[in-house]
Amino acid sequence: MIEKEELDRFIASCKDEQAELLMTLGRIPAPSHHEEKRAAFCKKWFEHEGCNEVWIDEAQNVICKFNCDRYDEITVMMAHMDVVFNDTEELPMRRDGDILRAPGIGDDTANLVNLMLATRFLVQHKDRLHTGLMIVANSCEEGLGNLKGCKEIFNNYGDRIRRFYSFDGYMSQCTSIAVGSHRYRMQVQCPGGHSYLDFGKDNAIQIAAEIIHELYRIIPPQQEYTTYNVGRIEGGSTVNSIAQEVTLLYEYRSASEACLQVMKGELNRVVNEFRAKGKKINLEVLGVRPGCGDGDKTELKKWTSENAACIRQYYEGELDLGPYSTDANIPLSRNVLANTIGTVKGAGAHTRAEWLDLKRLPAGLGIVLSLMNRYLD
Repeated sequence: MIEKEELDRFIASCKDEQAELLMTLGRIPAPSHHEEKRAAFCKKWFEHEGCNEVWIDEAQNVICKFNCDRYDEITVMMAHMDVVFNDTEELPMRRDGDILRAPGIGDDTANLVNLMLATRFLVQHKDRLHTGLMIVANSCEEGLGNLKGCKEIFNNYGDRIRRFYSFDGYMSQCTSIAVGSHRYRMQVQCPGGHSYLDFGKDNAIQIAAEIIHELYRIIPPQQEYTTYNVGRIEGGSTVNSIAQEVTLLYEYRSASEACLQVMKGELNRVVNEFRAKGKKINLEVLGVRPGCGDGDKTELKKWTSENAACIRQYYEGELDLGPYSTDANIPLSRNVLANTIGTVKGAGAHTRAEWLDLKRLPAGLGIVLSLMNRYLD
């Protein structure tokens, strides 16, 4: 491992550029499924820094490989490019002293910047790397991106990946528990009619209400905290029309993949009961995020503790080891050692008022470097 003093000298050398790179990257729009502009910027930046194996894959991930042809086992470090906002023009930004405000600036732009600069350090010390290491600026982490970028990495390299880091969230975060979710759009259809002349015919609103009532009678499995929610309902036309169509959005969540499968069975039971009564119901899967698999929890806990010790070299606060829904869901569902780790100090994620403290960026870079240093002689 490289001495901490050398890591600190590198961090100090990046201080001014770190903020400039963040402000440049943070203005580039990157809605999920449309990260092309950020991907092109990141690829060019990595190439300029001396990364020899860099490309953009079919999922719009920017991939940098180090020693992946030399070693069978691969460690992956990634941070996602996409933000939750659909802007296609330059994202707004405002700096007030050491506070930088912009949509998506912390989630996940600053974490990506810290990973990029750590990659520069890796290029300088690549001869000391004792494993295959893949750096990924990935696509489609947010919302209905459905972890597409991370899934693509595991589709192509999953049998070789042994350790996985997702740099995402705020500085206290070090999680090894994946909150999985299944999301659906349900459509109820009826012939409809006139509220007076056709009174008594099926009303899609009434049927949807009955379905929702049954969904909320489901008792979630108790072995792991499990939730469900109807988050949106829309349909009908006028007060004097029997509704022909209603659409609702439904999800359930759990850190246990087994519990997710129980909830899937319960949803299908409710829908099939109404279909058996002759009701027309269409069910569309909008997104699936897997929960934790059944891997060695003792090994994962030990590995997470070792990573936490690295984090504490640059962060003195209490660590948040709670469950989250992130790119790490994919490896954790496949029993691969995985953590999601934050490197940013700020607040307001998923709002247009998100902000971060530029003074804490160097410590965030230190967190990435301290973890990367585990794989250097």
